[in-house]
Amino acid sequence: MSPSELEALKSAFEMHQQMNIEVFYWWCTAIMFMIHAGFLAYEIGASRVKNALASGMKNILTLAVIIPTFYFFGWWIYNAFPGGIIPTDASAALPWSNSMGPDASDLGTGIFWAAFALFGATTGSIMSGAVIERVRLSAYLILTIMVGSVLWILAAAWGWHPDGWLTAEFGYHDVGASGVVHAVAGFFALGVLINLGPRIGKYVDGKAMAIVPHNMPMALIGLMMIIVGFFGFLGGCIIFNGGDTGWTTIYNNPTNLSAFAFNTLMGFAGGVIGAYLTSREPFMTMSGGLAGIITIAAGLDLYYPGLTFILAVFGGATMPLFGKFLERKGIDDAVGAVAVHGWCGVLGVLFVGIFASGYPNVIEGAPEINFFGQLISAVIMVALGFIPGYLISLALKKLDMLRVPPEVEAKGLDLVEIPAVPYPETVPAQDIIAGTTPATEKLTPATH
Repeated sequence: MSPSELEALKSAFEMHQQMNIEVFYWWCTAIMFMIHAGFLAYEIGASRVKNALASGMKNILTLAVIIPTFYFFGWWIYNAFPGGIIPTDASAALPWSNSMGPDASDLGTGIFWAAFALFGATTGSIMSGAVIERVRLSAYLILTIMVGSVLWILAAAWGWHPDGWLTAEFGYHDVGASGVVHAVAGFFALGVLINLGPRIGKYVDGKAMAIVPHNMPMALIGLMMIIVGFFGFLGGCIIFNGGDTGWTTIYNNPTNLSAFAFNTLMGFAGGVIGAYLTSREPFMTMSGGLAGIITIAAGLDLYYPGLTFILAVFGGATMPLFGKFLERKGIDDAVGAVAVHGWCGVLGVLFVGIFASGYPNVIEGAPEINFFGQLISAVIMVALGFIPGYLISLALKKLDMLRVPPEVEAKGLDLVEIPAVPYPETVPAQDIIAGTTPATEKLTPATH
């Protein structure tokens, strides 16, 4: 074979390697859509009949508002702020640059942007479940844009970027986004819930009442669909390299899909068992699978699977307890989003500092993984979510834009904000308006 033929063969091989990379993230993004289908199903199921469609509509519109806002400024934030709050040159990430559109020579930018946009939409959907049945749709969309196209991606620039200052200064390690996605979104939701207040009827004489989902099977199926989508989410957290480099993490540490497979499945199983042991309740048990994965996601490239299972059992077991603690404090989190994502996200970040302390970071000049660095980073993630979530929702509350009026909440958001009836053949509209059907107002004392 002549040198020219060898060079041509090498070029063709490299092109196909790049195409394989592009195809991998294309399907990761497609699978991630299952997360949002799952959120839609479980929030519809978790709502009462009179709010079912409004809950689902929020999830559809979450994608519709995050995708363009993430295009116009979210991707730029990720590329411009790895060093802190002072932006660096990221002109290639601006929406009018050549790389932010069809370019046959660029096989990476668009596919990575798409995956990150779906990560951002996930943060909005995390909040969505917590605030069902009383938030104004317009307020929810404003809050979603802030958490999904500004705050989480700023956290990602700091701690989920090869040049992020949290990794460079503190050795931060968060492969599966326990902190940058889940802790940020979970505590953002907590800030919103404080200002939003509980649903009418949630507390009677100071005692928490259980507002029963109208369709528990749909909610459980939705949660399982989220688990399916998580395989795309976690696939998007690993770097598919060409040549002889192979798989690496966002921090340039070598890894592979086998590590992710071992620990994702063990995390799911441990979380389900842990949540079942402390709740015995179907919705919390299924949510435990998600809690378990989030608990181990930050270090799923490093853990021994047996340890992963134990940590996930702990995360799944403590998740319902943390949710009950918030409920006793007057926080009406309709689906336990703060406990599943916020609490378990923080656990995930801290566990890496305990069980992977001393593991070297490949990034030049970065310290090795350490507990202090993980602790400081966890505090930053919580603050980056909670403080803006509280302040923005407080401003909306002062403007009377955050919550629907009491009479609207009593009638149901479907008939006012949509308007539509989810099951017209079985639930007459006049009964929903009057609030007389058992499915619309079934309240029982919450189990503690």
